[in-house]
Amino acid sequence: MNDVSQGLPADRTLLIVDDDAPLRNRLARALEKRNFIPEVAASVAEGIDRASQRPPAYAIVDLRLEDGNGLEIVKALREVRVDVRIVMLTGYGNIATAVEAVKAGAVDYLPKPADADAITAALLETERPLPPPPEDPMSADRVRWEHIQRVYEQCNRNVSETARRLKMHRRTLQRILNKHAPRN
Repeated sequence: MNDVSQGLPADRTLLIVDDDAPLRNRLARALEKRNFIPEVAASVAEGIDRASQRPPAYAIVDLRLEDGNGLEIVKALREVRVDVRIVMLTGYGNIATAVEAVKAGAVDYLPKPADADAITAALLETERPLPPPPEDPMSADRVRWEHIQRVYEQCNRNVSETARRLKMHRRTLQRILNKHAPRN
């Protein structure tokens, strides 16, 4: 592990919001070793409360939380501290949500599982307008699956409407939706 303390400003406060307790606690320990001062929250309500009480310099926010959407936290963080550097994490990534997260104020968007080194690099990167290319980008099958999932969600999980908009047979769509996401 590299010593990143030279790259950190004086304010090293970090808010981690994720409803997955083992991941949240593992990230907190790993980033504490990298000289951040982490505070954790498990929900949208708790994240917004912590952000308003003690606005952090950095934040790691999960997109989907049990009580809502992590984008609400991103917006709340931006309201209380304009210079906060936020990294969005998600296990359900797609291009539309990545764009939405960046528009809301996140500096980067990483798919789960993201390791502490990648998160630290995203939090501290200020020189490059774009993150480095991924080591293992999504396959075309995964991009297709993500697109179908996005349209399905936008149609309020209505299979017939989704199939019509995607110009595909309803049964074909049902088979795709019943399968797990492609690995890459």
